[in-house]
Amino acid sequence: MLIEGVEHTQVRHAAGRPAAQGDADPDTPLLWVIRDELGLTGTKFGCGVAQCGACTVHVNGVPTRACSTPVSAVAGKKVTTIEGLSPAADHPLQKAWIAEQVPQCGYCQSGQIMAAAALLAKNKKPSREQIVAHMKGNICRCGTYNQIVAAIQRAAKEA
Repeated sequence: MLIEGVEHTQVRHAAGRPAAQGDADPDTPLLWVIRDELGLTGTKFGCGVAQCGACTVHVNGVPTRACSTPVSAVAGKKVTTIEGLSPAADHPLQKAWIAEQVPQCGYCQSGQIMAAAALLAKNKKPSREQIVAHMKGNICRCGTYNQIVAAIQRAAKEA
């Protein structure tokens, strides 16, 4: 498993571990390997049952809930966290999130951005309806759904 993280050196370090799971039990949720073993804390724990989306990462480009995915399920696959989306934090979605003032408490933001990035990777110019349908599995406790949609539209327009 290759974990894309904050710095290139961290990426190499994570990729250099046998199966990049260190001593983790194969049933350990990917979330805890990412956070506790690799020190990449951008991916959040929200509900623990794959219902809120705060823990969304990409596994081979597919949005995946890290809280319910055993680390053994990603062996040999590419895992991208929010830190790996853009090492300089200048991804069009990250810029749009700031421009549209999306973050309130910020807790769901990494999962929201990762879900949005997966959408834009498949559909460069999604309609509002497509954005809403794609994002409905990610919960924002602060209710910034309109800003989230606006940020995704902005990122699509500016990309």
